[in-house]
Amino acid sequence: MKIALIGATGYVGSAILNELTQRNYEVTAIARNTSKIKNPSKNITKRNFNIFNPEELSEILNGNDVVISAYNPGWTNPNIHDDYLKGAKSIQNAVEKSNAKRLIVIGGAGTMKIDGKYLVDSPNFPKEIFEGASAVKKYFVENLSKNESLDWEFFTPAIEMNMFSDDKDRGRTGAYRYGNESPVFDAEGRSRHSVEDLAVAVVDEIEKKQFLRKQFTAAY
Repeated sequence: MKIALIGATGYVGSAILNELTQRNYEVTAIARNTSKIKNPSKNITKRNFNIFNPEELSEILNGNDVVISAYNPGWTNPNIHDDYLKGAKSIQNAVEKSNAKRLIVIGGAGTMKIDGKYLVDSPNFPKEIFEGASAVKKYFVENLSKNESLDWEFFTPAIEMNMFSDDKDRGRTGAYRYGNESPVFDAEGRSRHSVEDLAVAVVDEIEKKQFLRKQFTAAY
């Protein structure tokens, strides 16, 4: 199976790339600067590319079975809201134009719900990431969730992803529990997951196909 990975140099994208190559997938790694990729696997084809050109991006995506978008314009980007929406829509458009009709989008925890309300809309949501998180929610609600031409999936990471010291060194355990639109909590009432185990859950879903045209999450 051939996978196209957009955002392959980012925090989440790098972890997914490592998991894919450990399982011997052929990966087209797409990023603004692929020289940042340290993974030595020979199964990686690197493509430096600006994702804002859907026509050319669709040609790169042709021949792949699945497209994973870990696109993030950068949390410190002052235009993160508009840039995320523009980029995410461009990627979706490119996949639609290509012959790769399965798209897995890595979103954010703010798009999960508790008591029917999005986390990003809660009064205690961190202000420093609100602009980016609200853009992810807008894209999912108004665009991806309404798409009827793609086999799309929308993955939302756990609320705590390597944020606390007791998880930073956990690494890859292969352990997780899937959920849908609401957080998965552990016995301590925490929704947490290492980025390495996030990658395990996402790549497992490539093979399992349990959440086609659905939102899903994973945590310990």
